[in-house]
Amino acid sequence: MTSESLEYAVPFGIASSSSYFPWRHRFAVVTAAATFVLIFVGGLVTSTGSSLSVPDWPLSYGQFFPPMVGGVFYEHGHRMVAGTVALFTAALTLWTWREEPRAPGRRLAAFALVAILLQAVLGGVTVLLRLPTAVSVSHAALAQAFFCLMVSLVVVTGRDWVSESRIGNADAWLARLTVATTGAVYLQLLLGAVMRHSGAGLAIPDFPLAYGRIVPEIGSFAVGIHFAHRAGALLVALLVLATAARAFQARRADPRRTRLALLLVLLLGIQLTLGATIIWSRKAVLPTTAHVAVGAALLATSLVLALRCHRARESSQAWMAGAVAQRAHA
Repeated sequence: MTSESLEYAVPFGIASSSSYFPWRHRFAVVTAAATFVLIFVGGLVTSTGSSLSVPDWPLSYGQFFPPMVGGVFYEHGHRMVAGTVALFTAALTLWTWREEPRAPGRRLAAFALVAILLQAVLGGVTVLLRLPTAVSVSHAALAQAFFCLMVSLVVVTGRDWVSESRIGNADAWLARLTVATTGAVYLQLLLGAVMRHSGAGLAIPDFPLAYGRIVPEIGSFAVGIHFAHRAGALLVALLVLATAARAFQARRADPRRTRLALLLVLLLGIQLTLGATIIWSRKAVLPTTAHVAVGAALLATSLVLALRCHRARESSQAWMAGAVAQRAHA
């Protein structure tokens, strides 16, 4: 396999030399894409009410491949996609440990492998215990965390990350905003998982008002978690718009950040529209499932922007330290 050895500042404050391995990067992209499909298929299982169509685990009705009829098509199909992602993740982890010289990169791959194995166990426990809310929510939360790990692997194995000694200009405020936005999106997805798995998706049946009011009377947990999800959507929207505005303000520093910011705003608009459509359509399968998937895409985009901003800060600091050292030596 060919590689291009290049010097650069490794994230997490470690200076090292590394290489760009194009085929490993492409395989990371494929694995991340398969993970996104898995999230969509998992959402489809919940949206169609197929979660217990296969009552046993790890087999399906005692078989490796049962008849794909009714809800079994969605539930067993989900298991098949999950198995494929697990195999891809194991291969990527071994590949990374074999040729990756950076300790952070190897640890990232190891965390991904541990996460997908734990995810499989949670999926099995969810079925065997007949969909307990806490386990189902944990399963959904870990799915998004695993997707973040895979997206991070795609970013740090990319040519830009490896080959460029500096990626754009450092912007401390933009870096902080991207971290806040990524955290807020993840928490919003967690609220959505609680709402979905506790059956509170239509606890407030109208939109944009809530029982004809801006703030409804919180008379039950279902109404409370549903309204918290709506309030969280407003917070996420404000953070996304603030992040985009800051990125546009410094667009000449790095056009790639501007493109990511534009994608964030676009995904936000789609996500808000899907959220409203879920209420208006009484939880139709397609918008409900797409809402889960677009939420994951919003999280991934925010994470990539955050990684690029922090990479720029660290590489800028390393570059400055090198320049100071050269002057001192001279």
